Amino acid sequence: MLRFRWLAALLPTVLPWMMTPPLRPLFHWALRRSLRAPRLAHVRTPGELGLPFASVRLSTANGKQLHAWHIPAPQAALRPAPALVILHGWGSNADQMLPLAPGLHEAGFGLLILDARCHGASDGDTFASLPRFAEDAAHAADWLAEQPAIDPQRIALLGHSVGAGAVLLAATWRPRICAVVSLSAFAHPAEMMQRWMAEQGLPESVIGAAVSSHVQHTIGYRFDRIAPIATLPQLGCPVLLMHGEGDTVVPVNDVYRLHSAAAGRSVELQVGPGGHDAMDAFLQHMPRVIDFLQRAGAAARSVHEKT
Repeated sequence: MLRFRWLAALLPTVLPWMMTPPLRPLFHWALRRSLRAPRLAHVRTPGELGLPFASVRLSTANGKQLHAWHIPAPQAALRPAPALVILHGWGSNADQMLPLAPGLHEAGFGLLILDARCHGASDGDTFASLPRFAEDAAHAADWLAEQPAIDPQRIALLGHSVGAGAVLLAATWRPRICAVVSLSAFAHPAEMMQRWMAEQGLPESVIGAAVSSHVQHTIGYRFDRIAPIATLPQLGCPVLLMHGEGDTVVPVNDVYRLHSAAAGRSVELQVGPGGHDAMDAFLQHMPRVIDFLQRAGAAARSVHEKT
């Protein structure tokens, strides 16, 4: 990210001029550039972990194409299998989520490990955002549902960080989703923006309203509408919230707030050692994840058979 520390002392003076019609486009360009996600190349494939896979391209919003690795379920040809869309976080890619694949595959799940737009090997777009991550996750679930070897009633979503917020939002758009697993989700994007501004040395009291207004206008959604703390209580499917106690990017208190917001719903909580990107820590809880997904899939299948 670009650093604005040298501007911090000047902002109270220059902000009124920056927001005038002649200079406003420059302000917006600088802000969008500073928030742009880095694009990382893949350094390995599922094949290097001994997994069968195919690289696929699938359609998403704005006429764009997504890259994903499709890992078929073991013996999927014998009967329709449960499946899982896996979505990375901001500035990451499908490669970063690969450590989760072997255990899930061995447990019988078909997997679609996705690169969001502007990430990995997927198409670029004018910008990336939580709602666009969610659009990509929803289209990925639609693609899985069309595969003859996949049980469309047992498709779940798993996301990390921004991807976690995105799969919670996507599940509000796709009621057929049978379960959601959230890794390191934040409670509210406005708070993430405040933390970002603090990291950049930007005075939130001076520039916060302008930044927040610009971002919400650009992405086309109010933060209050897409915040995980708002979308989670809307879900009818089971949710597993996971978070690391040592997370310095998203405070662990966020996951407790999310769990409280979903009081009375089928939401499970797993908090343990590890930081924001600690895949090794999440892997320690893979039996819990698999058990959760299997229970959710069985419940969804039972409901479908009764209707």
